[in-house]
Amino acid sequence: MMRIESWSVEKPTKRVEAFLRRPAFVPAAEAAAATVLANIRERGNRAVLEAVEKFDHAKLTAKRMRVTDAELEAAAKAVPAPVKKAVRQAHRRVGIFAATSLRDPWCYETNKGGTIGEFYTPMDRVGVYVPGGTAPLASTSIMTVTFAKVAGVKEIVACTPCNAAGEVNPVLLYALQLAGATEVYRVGGIQSIGMMAFGTETVRSVEKIVGPGNAYVTSAKRQVYGYVAIDQVAGPSEIAVLADETANPAWIAADLLSQAEHGSGHEKALLVTTSETMAQAVWAEMGAQMKSLSRIDMIQRVIDNDGILCVVVPDLKQGMELVNRFAPEHFEIMTRRADQQLRYVRAAGAVFIGPWTPEPAGDFVAGPSHVLPTGGAAKMFNGLTVDDFRRRHSFVEFTEGDLKETIHSIQTFAKVEGLDAHGHSASIRFE
Repeated sequence: MMRIESWSVEKPTKRVEAFLRRPAFVPAAEAAAATVLANIRERGNRAVLEAVEKFDHAKLTAKRMRVTDAELEAAAKAVPAPVKKAVRQAHRRVGIFAATSLRDPWCYETNKGGTIGEFYTPMDRVGVYVPGGTAPLASTSIMTVTFAKVAGVKEIVACTPCNAAGEVNPVLLYALQLAGATEVYRVGGIQSIGMMAFGTETVRSVEKIVGPGNAYVTSAKRQVYGYVAIDQVAGPSEIAVLADETANPAWIAADLLSQAEHGSGHEKALLVTTSETMAQAVWAEMGAQMKSLSRIDMIQRVIDNDGILCVVVPDLKQGMELVNRFAPEHFEIMTRRADQQLRYVRAAGAVFIGPWTPEPAGDFVAGPSHVLPTGGAAKMFNGLTVDDFRRRHSFVEFTEGDLKETIHSIQTFAKVEGLDAHGHSASIRFE
């Protein structure tokens, strides 16, 4: 069935509004995560290994959970030279972006000679989750570990699922090693999040967990928040494209399909266009192109779940309003003078401007991390950055003049809040 809808701010449609509402968390995943995490907190390695056998059908031992240096070296040797070249290019470009985006410490001087500002220090030990179930996301190794390394993190723990034989994709392992992971574990899913958050007899806990994952990983990350820090809600992939009549429908169709093939069936792909003709052409192109794709069954699941929608809007202003309400993980602008539309973006994980910037460039090599908020969370979360791996510290150095200038306000707040020891802490310096 053709999924083309009309929408405007004044006349929203039920189908479009339903498309915009997608849950960040799945009840079944929430329940499963709670059970597995509680088991890991209580029983450590035994619970992790039982979960690996149950969910990934792999029989491991506590010693074999960690990928050895010899296995990492063997994986590197098994990766063909052209693939290594692509991984190295991605690593280089991501590293440049990360280093360039680092925030510098700053300060200013008060009128009494004091100093106030902020500085940054790297976290000591972080955990990175790299999906490897429906697709071994070697690119995620680069898009996470590289940022942590550039931030100065000394211990970078990476977890990714193995197959039933306990094997991990060699390209993924090569990318982890190149990016700077210091420990790699063949453990995925809820169990890896619990292992990194709580620690076990053989794995020390981390300070923060980052990385995308399926609904179960996302629920597990949410439930360990507070024991550790997390980056954001990063679930099934999403894309929105804003296009006018100047765009190429074949290119738009290819970009929409690129995000529908991830495999969960819950992906979302939205075209917002001012042209009914464009919407029809894009839908026809998707039907033609998907026949030649290897993951046609996965894409069809997304279509069957109403995960792909083409919407016709009266003008670009209302089109941008619809996209902002959707708050997509990925947002492509394919209009005349696309760069001028950037000023109207309020909620999107990453923005791709113009016809020569397909979203997969961001997935693999552009520079910014592809770990981005989904499920509408782009309204309140940002994509992963190098500063997510650093602690921000404020500092204050008052002079006697600064304290003298502010002491009456300090004492007033102390009196209002009933905290007389606070006021005395300032006044005693002048007694």
